[in-house]
Parts: sequence; C-alpha cells; structure tokens
Amino acid sequence: MTTPNATHDPQLRSWVASANQAGCDFPIQNLPFGRYRPAGSGEPFRIGVAIGDQVLDLKATGLVHTDDMNVLMSKSPAERQALRAAISAGLAEGSGQAAAWAKAVVAQSAVEMTVPCRIGDYTDFYTGIHHARTVGSLFRPDAPLLPNYQWVPIGYHGRASSIGVSGQRFRRPQGQTKAADAAAPSFGPSKRLDYELELGFFVAQGNALGEPIAVAEAEAHLFGVTLLNDWSARDIQAWEYQPLGPFLSKNFATTLSPWIVTAEALAPFRAPFERPAGDPQPLPYLDAPGNRERGALDIVLETWLQTASMREAGEAPVRLTHGNAREAAYWTPAQLIAHHTVNGCNLQPGDLLGSGTLSGPKPAEAGSLLELTLSGKQPLTLPNGERRSFLEDGDTLILRGYCEREGAVRIGLGEVSGTVEPARG
Repeated sequence: MTTPNATHDPQLRSWVASANQAGCDFPIQNLPFGRYRPAGSGEPFRIGVAIGDQVLDLKATGLVHTDDMNVLMSKSPAERQALRAAISAGLAEGSGQAAAWAKAVVAQSAVEMTVPCRIGDYTDFYTGIHHARTVGSLFRPDAPLLPNYQWVPIGYHGRASSIGVSGQRFRRPQGQTKAADAAAPSFGPSKRLDYELELGFFVAQGNALGEPIAVAEAEAHLFGVTLLNDWSARDIQAWEYQPLGPFLSKNFATTLSPWIVTAEALAPFRAPFERPAGDPQPLPYLDAPGNRERGALDIVLETWLQTASMREAGEAPVRLTHGNAREAAYWTPAQLIAHHTVNGCNLQPGDLLGSGTLSGPKPAEAGSLLELTLSGKQPLTLPNGERRSFLEDGDTLILRGYCEREGAVRIGLGEVSGTVEPARG
C-alpha cells in the first residue's frame, strides 16, 4: 500500500495556475487519469491527466507510448509510482518541462470525455451495511440483514455494455412489475426509478485463472477509485430479485466519473478498517495487518438533484445528502479483490468493482431515494416546492466526492451527472 511521499507535499504547486486554487478537485497532488479527445473532433481517445481545469496529453509528454489506458493499468506498482512521480515533477512550479508541456495541455471545457478505460467485466458489491439494513427492513421486515452479510462480501455480475460517462442521458427503463394486491404482473415504464451513490474500484494487474490474490497483496492490484451511480428501477427489482438477484432493474445504465483517482493519490486519505464492537471479524483470507491499519477510504460523498423545472428557471442543483465512505462501507477494496479471486476467478486490467450504495448511519447520509423517502412514504419537498419520492423524467442526479484532511491538500473525484429521459413510446 502506497504511503505519502513527495508527490503529496502540501507545499507543492503547479505552473498550471488553476491547479493551485483552493477547493480545486485536481491539484497537483491528485493527477487522476481519464480518456479524452478534442470536442467534436471524432479523433481517437487519448490518455489524459487532469490538472486544475486543464487536461494533460500524457503521450505528448513522452512519458508513455500508448493511448491504451488498459496497458497503463497493467503496469507494476513500482512503474505506476514512477510515472506519478515523473508527471508531478513535470507539472511542478519551476519545472524544466513547463515550456514543452504547456503545448500538451488543453482546457477540460474544450474536450469530450469517455469511460476511463476498456471495462471487460463489472461486478457490483453490497458493502454499505446501513443501506443493507434500511433496504432489508423495507423488503424483509422480519430479517433485514441476512445471516451471510457480515461474513461474505455480497456481489453480482453487472452489465459492462451499458456503463457510460458523466453527462449520460438514458431512457426510463421498462419491465415487469407486480403490485401487492395484483393477481398478475404488468409491463410498462418503471415508476420507482432511483439512483445509488457508489464508489467504483478499477483493477490494475490481474491474476491468472486459478491463482487467488491474497488480501495482503490486493492493494497492488487496485489501480484507482471513481464515482459510480448504479441507477435502479426499484419496482422492477422487487419483482425480479428473488431467487437470483437484480437483472433488468440494474442493467439499463450505470454512470461513472470520467476520472480515475489513483490508489497512490489516495495515500494521505486512508483510514483504519474497524468492525463495530460485537460484529464478527473477517475470516482469515479477508484479514491482514495492512488492511486493518489503512484499508478504509476517507472520502466525502454527496448527492445533488436538479429537476427540469429548476434547470429551466436557472436554479442550481440542491444537495440531498452528505456522508463519508469510511462510515458506510463494511468491506474494503482489498477485501473485495481477495474475495472475488479466492475461488480462482481471474480479474483483468480495467475490470470494475462497484462498492454498492454507500449510506451513512444518519438519514441525511442516505445514498438512495429509496432510503431518503422510506420507499416513497415520506416524499422530499425541494426548495422550489416540487416533491420527489423517486426520480421523474428530466431530473438530473449529480454525485460529488472529495477527500480532505488536516496536513493534506484536498483532492476531488470529479463529478457524475446523469439525466432521465422519458421511456420509449
């Protein structure tokens, strides 16, 4: 696991002036990776590094010789750390590379972003224990938390083909639903469309089929973290999820931030992994000293909503929730990687693991409308007087995440926005 080094120095400044502004998501201490091209150009996407309000063409610096992000992700931890150090040195104030690299930066406002890498497989986990308890109480009042939850990281295989990048617009999904008092299900657009506030973990080096990754070694296989919105059709989900879990209620759209904040950048914001008193401790294959000492992530997470009416009136989005991943997640990224591979499953560079909805213990820290409105029984009243139980057509849901801690420079994960369009007629 990376520990803070010279690239995290709070005194470090960049010759890109916008990177030095207080509250900036992308100071020189961050340096997240993404894929971009000039807006409207139709050119192949290239690897970029966010710095302030600019993006640096990584290949143009001469530090890499590929535009394939998955190739970069497959590098060893030592190679990735060396690349970070070289990028940091070149972007630092007073760098001898400043004049040459200034020709390799372009405003983020002038580029088009895509998903950060080629995602071969997507597994969504269920690590948010407060979310699990609340949702379980709605679906299974007599057994909110199933007996296996505190022992095994629960996950299901998601759909990689429908993953999009921030700014994604998608149609309201259709499917079967069944009212409690109905004799048979009906078909039509979802009436209980929801969001899920999650983190996404990208795999770096993979593992050979049949060769598990030990939890003590799993951090070396974590490339970085992104924000993730796993849109959910709750009424379709309620009818289909037993006995095999979510299907059409989840696979219609998933939206990511365009930026991957690397594991190296997050070094100052790691925290101890601790189970509440009285809870069972992880089995040995999910336990290691390093994971106990620094396995958790201290990331602030927020959700914001802008309705169509608010947008037309020029009103800014309103914040719905504010929480922290450290208090929400019952399992760490290292434990997810170790569990995913313990049976010999082979992960590959660019594979995506979702955290599951990260809700805190307080109502204002909920990561979904299902929790915020208690399944629609207590609708939210927005500042303009509109009410929401679930998402309506034209709604834009925004996720934001950032890390801040005394003695470290604040870094951000960017933003994830997605807009609901009407179901196909």
